[in-house]
Amino acid sequence: MLQFITKSDYLLRETLLGLKRGGWMNWAAVSTVTVLLFLFGISLQASWQLDKLLNQFGSQLEVSVYLDTGVQAADVSPFIAAMPEVEHATPVTKEEAWSVLVQDLGLSDIQGATEQLNGNPLVDEVKVKAKNSEQVPSLAEKIKQVQGVDQVQYIDEAVQRITELNQGLNWLSLGITTMLSLTAIAVITTTIRLIVMARRREIEVMQLVGATTSWIYLPFILQGLTLGMVGAVVAWGLITGVQQFVGRLLSQQPEFVQFLISGLQPTPQEALLLPIALLLLGGSVGLIGSLFAVKRFATR
Repeated sequence: MLQFITKSDYLLRETLLGLKRGGWMNWAAVSTVTVLLFLFGISLQASWQLDKLLNQFGSQLEVSVYLDTGVQAADVSPFIAAMPEVEHATPVTKEEAWSVLVQDLGLSDIQGATEQLNGNPLVDEVKVKAKNSEQVPSLAEKIKQVQGVDQVQYIDEAVQRITELNQGLNWLSLGITTMLSLTAIAVITTTIRLIVMARRREIEVMQLVGATTSWIYLPFILQGLTLGMVGAVVAWGLITGVQQFVGRLLSQQPEFVQFLISGLQPTPQEALLLPIALLLLGGSVGLIGSLFAVKRFATR
């Protein structure tokens, strides 16, 4: 136990000493990581909100299922409602559909219009709402296989555009995160290398007295990890501040605006996942950067 405390005390002192000698380069590294993680956190939240928005929109996309003549909507709708992709299925009889159509056309004499056309020309229909917009095409194909279904119609182009928008934003976020991650790794690598070079005489002395390579360079690795974690904490604080500012701004908006955004608020799981994701990415960037820095010296 005493040996563990002694080693921990040594690592802590050496890590703090290295950070102290890093000077303004520490600020450059932390700033770069903060910018990276701030944009990453914002894009991650935007992706979550877009997914919610797409799901909300997808649930409003109605798939119109027209049945064969003589087939009752009440008989078919339970089979469609049981499908896992379906939010709910609403049966619409041809009488209800005909009544709505006549009213939309501005006709008041439903019976007269029916007699002129020699009866109700419509068929029973089932209006289906999907749980997810991306599932609409496959759901439509699945519904077509149900016995008694004549036609299935939905807004195919709208679904494709929404899916393409989601994919495009995800690729853009990935590209920006990758580019900034490489930049942050390069800055941390340079910072740690400068710290190592500033302490090269101490390192030579430690090597002469028999210290292992891993023990010599472990404090430098911890320094890089610390820079990444500090950047994550700062980025989380900035994101939280932006969220609170936007929340206060939106609270002053009309009620219908607040209603539209009420379903887009972060869930407790997302609120917990965000700082964890920031710490993991920040720690990974700091660790990789420090490993690149010490590898050059450790292999000499």
